[in-house]
Amino acid sequence: MALHKISDFDTDYQSTIQGKDIKGMGVYSQGSDDRIGTVSDILVDDQGQFRYLIVDLGFWIFGKKVLLPLGRTTIVSAADRVYTQLTKQQAEELPEYKEGTVLDYDYEERVRGVYRTSSLGASAPLDATTSYNRDTHNYAQDADLFDTSTQEDTTFRLYEERLVANKQRRKAGEVAIGKRVETETANVAIPIEKERVVVERVTPTDAGRVVSPDVTAFHEGEVAHVEIYEEVPDIRKEAVVREEVRVRKVVDQETVEAQETIRREELDVDTHGQPVVDKKNHL
Repeated sequence: MALHKISDFDTDYQSTIQGKDIKGMGVYSQGSDDRIGTVSDILVDDQGQFRYLIVDLGFWIFGKKVLLPLGRTTIVSAADRVYTQLTKQQAEELPEYKEGTVLDYDYEERVRGVYRTSSLGASAPLDATTSYNRDTHNYAQDADLFDTSTQEDTTFRLYEERLVANKQRRKAGEVAIGKRVETETANVAIPIEKERVVVERVTPTDAGRVVSPDVTAFHEGEVAHVEIYEEVPDIRKEAVVREEVRVRKVVDQETVEAQETIRREELDVDTHGQPVVDKKNHL
């Protein structure tokens, strides 16, 4: 089974575990409370199960890094400490971990071989008859190294993603409303009146009647004066209100549906043999 650095397996692992990052925690000897090194990284398997801590033994052996199985640790997050029963002798015997080290079965067997000895004092060694095969080996065979059930009760959380819908107000555009002047030729018909003089010469009914000389004035000059009038067009322009334009905004509402893939963690309980498992749901 391949091993991966936790940041390569899950780039956002800090948000996933929702707790203090084990990286950077000090590693202390369980008995003497002496600091022996620092956790520089974490190795997980293909299922994301924690398997080893990469420990920099700078307080014991300068520049050397080794793998520390998780089952041989006690993590105290409140104190930013990791306790282990690793001894300096075992630290010297452990194969060195370097960047680029091939973490294959043979390398892990060298590591596990050191921890399987009774000198670590964590628990009794495995039965000498236990056989290990690269094709069938699994971490359950080394439960003493990787099983964390012997530690204090552990509580962890299952997470799921949910969609959170928010709205943002952004400018979608603008409407500019203005006026422009257009010209056209308008026609208007105006009836006008003009006066004219009609001169009629008619024979009076008493034509031939003798009148006295003093009645008829025989003289030259204006006999009648008549004023003549006519109407002429008076065209002018005036501005009048034709219509009003009212500009206002209205809000149209619509429902926009979005689709996204979300993740949810489910609990997997792997059992070996016939253990009694009491699953309680307090949701």
